Amino acid sequence: MPYYEICYRDDAGALLGTHAAFCTGDKQARILAHAMRPAGTRQFEVWAGTKLVYERPETRRASSVEALRPQNRKAAH
Repeated sequence: MPYYEICYRDDAGALLGTHAAFCTGDKQARILAHAMRPAGTRQFEVWAGTKLVYERPETRRASSVEALRPQNRKAAH
């Protein structure tokens, strides 16, 4: 079973708390994120390792830590 980390944030983006869980897949992790959401929390993210698999509200930022790293490019000769 895949391991997921759910992060809850306040309106300023500060981390309020996290939950870690083994889920059968992304869908179950999303459902769990909603079910475990602390009262009044409006922002949260569901991570599978370095991959962001779900967030509310959706943003246009990079969906994984890997996407933020510069790509290794070979010099053209």
